[in-house]
Amino acid sequence: MINGIININKEKGFTSHDVVAKMRGILRIKKIGHTGTLDPEAEGVLPVCIGKATKVVDLIVDKDKTYEAVLKLGIVTDTQDMTGTILRRSRVDMSLDRIKKAAENFIGGYDQIPPMYSALKVNGQKLYELARQGKVVERMPRRVDIHNIEILECDFQDYEVRLRVDCGKGTYIRTLLYDIGQVLGCGGVMKSLIRSRVGSFNIADALRLNQVEEYVRQGTINDYIFMIDDMFLSYPKVIVNDKYSKLIHNGNPFKEEHLDNIQEFIEEALQKSEPSDINISVRVYDSCGVFIGIYRYYKVDKRFHADKMFL
Repeated sequence: MINGIININKEKGFTSHDVVAKMRGILRIKKIGHTGTLDPEAEGVLPVCIGKATKVVDLIVDKDKTYEAVLKLGIVTDTQDMTGTILRRSRVDMSLDRIKKAAENFIGGYDQIPPMYSALKVNGQKLYELARQGKVVERMPRRVDIHNIEILECDFQDYEVRLRVDCGKGTYIRTLLYDIGQVLGCGGVMKSLIRSRVGSFNIADALRLNQVEEYVRQGTINDYIFMIDDMFLSYPKVIVNDKYSKLIHNGNPFKEEHLDNIQEFIEEALQKSEPSDINISVRVYDSCGVFIGIYRYYKVDKRFHADKMFL
């Protein structure tokens, strides 16, 4: 049984659900989940969680992301990308300086109105289902974090701009590009989109589905699986003495004196923590090196309490 994460490079034409379905067939495992929807025409990083690693799906979804997109100016569509019906064409008066200034308006974050063609639900109905019925409903704006926008290339002949966006969770890149087009006054649509990073997962290390299939056939797929505890390497590591294994295997609290590496924990976690920190998240292992889960150490009672178990 595989318990871990495979970094998939989703290809055009597949939905995120398609990828999960194909992975279930390739690996012959049912318990698989993806970590954030990518549009069918988009491509790039889609970490797929398998087995017990499905418990970290939400944690990966919350990670910052990097996208490379192409914005085509002078066109507005109902889907905010090139697959939609053209609603308006406009003359483009384009310069690098104007584009940079328009993009800079969004760095730091803004209140983004989700697109109608999205999977968000209003009164129990998905927005894209309503959009396909020709309906437009009011959507409440949501705050999104835009850490940086870098202009990579401008094609002044075809009025296309290639840019890189570093952003937080829940950002619709289609809508961001549409909004930049609105600031420029000529409108714009997303021509292409590649997600190049999700947290620590990068496109350079991502596998296409045919590669996964080949590595499974060769019996080498384990070489490409990220272990669950790889997601928590920034947390201090604690090792519980063999005499107290039953405590952690049952998810019970334990004390400092139950640790094999108590001195290391004091030096690397307690002494480096801020006085205002009331608790510290740690990775817990048994004496055989088996990852048990994430615990929180509470300074008040000097005890470790289970947060998320992976046994």
